[in-house]
Amino acid sequence: MNKTLNIRDVILGEGIPKICVPLVGKTLEQLKEEAAFLPSIRPDLAEWRADFFEDVEDIDKVKEVLADIRAILKDIPLIFTFRSAEEGGEKEVSKEFYFSLNHAVAETGLADVIDVELFNEEQEVRRLVETAHMHRVFVIMSNHDFEKTPPVEEIIARLRKAQELGADLPKIAVMPETPADVLTLLEATHTMNERYAERPIITMSMAGTGVISRLAGEVFGSAMTFGVAEKASAPGQIAAAELKQILGILHRN
Repeated sequence: MNKTLNIRDVILGEGIPKICVPLVGKTLEQLKEEAAFLPSIRPDLAEWRADFFEDVEDIDKVKEVLADIRAILKDIPLIFTFRSAEEGGEKEVSKEFYFSLNHAVAETGLADVIDVELFNEEQEVRRLVETAHMHRVFVIMSNHDFEKTPPVEEIIARLRKAQELGADLPKIAVMPETPADVLTLLEATHTMNERYAERPIITMSMAGTGVISRLAGEVFGSAMTFGVAEKASAPGQIAAAELKQILGILHRN
């Protein structure tokens, strides 16, 4: 079974985990500056964390900014993410708006990938996945637990559920309380990748304790990791340039 995914010639699921850098500007000018800076650090992908954007509740403005970012990034694959407040995002919006925004973005085809949160009404999630795929947009289906690290079986169950719902890239991020929690995440990643995954998966243990999980994807089976250009979008992210260096060392050895 081919478990790779090709996004603008960036192949996830083989070799070194791909590095994604977030864009977290609050204004159009800040976002343009961040996007213009990215080619100098050469990430594999960029993620627009639109929940940081001050005008995110104006869908027409979001589409205009998306077009600007797409033009600046050229061939760097772009992920569109509105992270909800309950999963660690910057802004609280209604479920109706969350889905309307993501449908509108998917329909533009300007983002290569949209992030859809797993813990939503299943029928709405399936509809959004269908819209994205209709417009040749891939789907990350994500879950973030900022309180704890669930047991191995639960982590695997969530990743498998995302896969069942049509995710091209199932993703989970969890918070460790102890080093043993990091081992739990890595064991779940390895088991999912070896036994159940039909496509690449993305996993991470957050904060300082979990940093090792952001580096060890090639060993345990996580296809993507997140680095920082100027400002982190989640606890535990490290500078993209350092990340690239460390991943290269691990790969060569």
